Amino acid sequence: MSSITPAMELVMALSSLQSHLLKKTDLRLSAHGINFTELMVMYHLNTAPNKTMRRIDLAESVGLSASGVTRLLLPMEKIKLVQKEANPRDARVSLVKLSKTGEQVFKDALVSFKESSNSLLQTLDSKQLSKFLELTKALI
Repeated sequence: MSSITPAMELVMALSSLQSHLLKKTDLRLSAHGINFTELMVMYHLNTAPNKTMRRIDLAESVGLSASGVTRLLLPMEKIKLVQKEANPRDARVSLVKLSKTGEQVFKDALVSFKESSNSLLQTLDSKQLSKFLELTKALI
């Protein structure tokens, strides 16, 4: 019988932590009609030049496949958070843009996300939080 190594235990603990954080964050963001993954899409679009990205680049940024980001964007397009945009350089490349409605929802949701993040991590002091962030980034 094999034993659980510290590395295995850490991976399992991080998985549980991710699940816990997403559930709590999604609950808070649901007041804005979005979830955490949609917030991440809106974040990347909001920081992109002209608030526009190629779908494939957006998929890479949020850790989804091309088809996964397409499935995610469909309902976002229907409720006018994002919009398709023609690529003037290459008609084969699909672009997505954060709409004015999406910008406002993102701005409002960011306040809830900040409150949720602060609440979820309130047991860590600023030094612990900085170290945890540093260690997490080292793994990415």
